[in-house]
Order: sequence, then C-alpha cells, then structure tokens
Amino acid sequence: MNQLAKLNTTHHGRAALRRARGLGLFSMALGMAELLAPRAVARATGLQGHELLLRAYGLREIATGFGLLTSPRPSRWLWARVGGDALDMATLGTRLHEGNPHRLSTAVALASVASVIAVDAACARSVEHAAEAADAPVHDYSDRRGLAEVPTKMRGAALETFEMPQDMRTPEALRPYAVH
Repeated sequence: MNQLAKLNTTHHGRAALRRARGLGLFSMALGMAELLAPRAVARATGLQGHELLLRAYGLREIATGFGLLTSPRPSRWLWARVGGDALDMATLGTRLHEGNPHRLSTAVALASVASVIAVDAACARSVEHAAEAADAPVHDYSDRRGLAEVPTKMRGAALETFEMPQDMRTPEALRPYAVH
C-alpha cells in the first residue's frame, strides 16, 4: 500500500495529507510569483539583481508543489521543500552584509523562510508518523471479558489458596501481644 493510501485510512493521516496539499498549493503560488514577477519578489526580499535566480527558484517551487499535489509519497516532496527552504535561507544569508541597502527586507524574508522551514519539517514528520501509525497492527480484544471465570465462580477462590508473602507480613516484633 502506498503512503497516500495509508494516509487516507486514519483521521490524523487525512489531516496530515490536507496540510501537505495546502503546502503544495502554497508552493505553486509562491513559485508562480517568483517566476512571473521576479522583480517584485526581489524588491520584497532584498535580492535585487538576482531575478534570474528567483525565476529558477520559482520553477523549483512549482515542481515541488506539483509533486505534493500528485505524488503517492508526499513526505518525499515535503522534505524537498525543506531542502529548498534551506537553499533559500543560504541565498538570503549572502545578502545580509553591510553593503546591501535592503538588508532589513532580507532579514525579514530570512525570518519568514525560517518559520516556513519549521512548518514544512513538522508537516513532513506528521505525514511520516501518520503513515507509520497506519502500518501498526490493530489488536482486536472484542472477544475478551478480562476475567478468567464469571464473578460468582471466582468469588472467594483466592481466600482458599492465598498465602501472604513473607516480605509482606508484619514482623513478629510488631505483632500485637496475645495471651493464651
């Protein structure tokens, strides 16, 4: 059974799958913005002069989003998003130097990507965890009643054969004195 089918068997799996698809749509939208409006994205992130790189990153985002929306193994594509976020952070990190007049925009973009990488990683783990949980065997105890016999048969049975363990008995010195 593929990961997608496993995820659809439980409530947690379906919720994780919805989050993964939501990130796929986000990826597609971000990729389209980077591909079709690289100057605007460059201004917003402080990456002016790197519009061609932003278009390439846009293609990566679109491919990742498409993979998340269509793949039977969404966790792989979620980890690809995490890797892409790491690449974005590295790129933004190169623009935090003193000579960049748009350094504040870059720092804000870097903080945004840091929060997105946390969401992507958490979603990837939840998808993997839900798929693993779907693999766990289900034990059926519906035929069990928990008691060896019916209560009327068991009542008093322990008194006939029970002997207090030695280490649980009251020490002789603490027993009440009895006169014979």
